Amino acid sequence: MANRSLFSSQRAAQSNVLNAEGAIAYAMSAKQSLAQLAMTGCLNQTYYASAELQLDQVLKLCFEVPGEYLAKTAVYARERGRMKDMPALLCAWLASFDSDRLEQVFARVIDDGLMLRNFVQMLRSGTVARKSLGSRPKRLVQQWLERSSDERLIRAMVGQQPSLADVIRMVHPRAASIERSALYGYLIGKPVDHSLLPAELIAFERFKLDSRAPLPKLPFQLLTAQPLGREHWVQIARNASWTQTRMNLNTFMRHGVFEERTMIKLVAKRLADERAIRKARAFPYQLLTAYQAAQAVPQPIREALREATEIAVSNVPSLTGSVAVAIDVSGSMGSPVTGYRQGATSATRCVDVAGLMAAAILARNKGAMVLPFNDRVRPWNRARGGVLEIAQSLASLLGGGTCISAPLEQINRMGMAPDNLIILSDNQSWIDNRQSGATATQLQWQRIKQRNPSAKLICVDLQPYTNSQVARQQDVLNVGGFADAVFEVIAEFSADRYNTDHWVRQIEAVDLT
Repeated sequence: MANRSLFSSQRAAQSNVLNAEGAIAYAMSAKQSLAQLAMTGCLNQTYYASAELQLDQVLKLCFEVPGEYLAKTAVYARERGRMKDMPALLCAWLASFDSDRLEQVFARVIDDGLMLRNFVQMLRSGTVARKSLGSRPKRLVQQWLERSSDERLIRAMVGQQPSLADVIRMVHPRAASIERSALYGYLIGKPVDHSLLPAELIAFERFKLDSRAPLPKLPFQLLTAQPLGREHWVQIARNASWTQTRMNLNTFMRHGVFEERTMIKLVAKRLADERAIRKARAFPYQLLTAYQAAQAVPQPIREALREATEIAVSNVPSLTGSVAVAIDVSGSMGSPVTGYRQGATSATRCVDVAGLMAAAILARNKGAMVLPFNDRVRPWNRARGGVLEIAQSLASLLGGGTCISAPLEQINRMGMAPDNLIILSDNQSWIDNRQSGATATQLQWQRIKQRNPSAKLICVDLQPYTNSQVARQQDVLNVGGFADAVFEVIAEFSADRYNTDHWVRQIEAVDLT
């Protein structure tokens, strides 16, 4: 009789790469790797990877995937993932090697002043093959400026390296009117007839001469160089967008804005406004960050942040069948979710984001089982309260090594076989390393599949790494990121709308016409 260990249809896939800890793993395909980096990479130092390594990996992968897929990844990462640096980098690569594709996606990816500056900075740095814009990219930047409204250009005045003025000097956009000519001149510091400027800038010039003049409705970053009193800050808070409000609660507090009861009520109402939350497209974790940072603000505002968080995660799907969520609370999950940036490192860690995602899944899937793990499954009792309290309770378990197979082993020990098993991790297991062959996680997953052949495994990777603890197969989804798009992909995968390479297929479905 033939050797069953060699010819069994259930034989586990053999590992083919080492992860960042030197443990065996499975390499992702080039398309999957590019998607993972585009949806999680912020070109900053992470726990395991330097910014330079991420950059090298992305540029290498750009040559390994079709130009059409690369362009679609840029659009997907910007529109669905809400990423900034990676979509701009992919556009910079297209500018050097596939300008036809760049023209197709430029307006969709380079959709605000920050993205424009990112694109120009990356292209002129020489990191992506060239140090100049080139004729077609220059024309696209010109068109971006020429087609922008006055309001869009004024918003783009915020930021440096390069500044909007630098970009204008670089590409020399054509002015279609004397008013636009005056605006370009003003933006680059030339003396112009102020009467030709937009009303907001006329008001700004008056305010600079006399602080008793009405406060102009401009991005407040343009106003802070002026001597501002409490009444000015109250007006800034009144005029602020939802995002500006979320990001500047402590600033408003320091400047006495909340000494007025009406302002407490106004800000709380704004933060909890469902339409404003949807329009702002905030990451749920950004609300968690705001809640954690705003310890001293009035309680109605903290309650509004709590309500806003519940709204932000309300689109998490209710999955068909039983659900188990394994959340990695090992030491490496203490890394900032967007990486280490000198002077600007986010206080929000991977474990905070994973905890919030787990809490959201738990809220929408009654009876779901949660298994926090590091080198073993950690005991945990569900905290009282909403998603914020549950997320903070899970994050408080941070510490220890990483054993991704531990929750699967626990499920097998209990004789369970959930229909949906979701793992939230940075995916760099090492405690359960084996010398060769299949990973421990792959072996434990096969045991679960024996009891429930229709079970699905969903591995959500929060960091820009390009390997997995489970082999590519029809019932396994590897997806990266921390935007709503992750939940959308999970819902479709759970509903059997796709099979192998589900996430890649979703990116390939992006329409470039």
